[in-house]
Amino acid sequence: MGQSRRGPLKSAVPSNLVSLVRRCSRTACGRPAVATLTYVYADSTAVLGPLATYAEPHCYDLCAEHSERLTAPRGWEVVRLADSSGPARPSGDDLEALANAVREAARPQKRAAEAGGSARSADPMEVARRGHLRILRSPDN
Repeated sequence: MGQSRRGPLKSAVPSNLVSLVRRCSRTACGRPAVATLTYVYADSTAVLGPLATYAEPHCYDLCAEHSERLTAPRGWEVVRLADSSGPARPSGDDLEALANAVREAARPQKRAAEAGGSARSADPMEVARRGHLRILRSPDN
């Protein structure tokens, strides 16, 4: 076992040396990849977006320098997708929803009434309920 007609079989790359970091696909560039380039031939478009979750055979991983300097062939368009890997800033809607949730949690009598299975809540903004979701009237009405 482990022998062939030509001699002992050797692994091309020892398994303990395989890097988990994906590298830039450009020749002689060993920097870590930060973006993935995909070509859409039917639309003559090159799409550059955040690093894909998995390495795909027809996509190219690029480092920061090569992704910034990317140019497409004449007549082609380059589409650069925004990198959403950074922390998302909370919007006004997110903060309002959080404030409403805190206000609702601070009303113990309402939670006790719902747990007891009594009649629907007395909230004048509530129109209907589906499971744990509530349909509310618009504050403009």
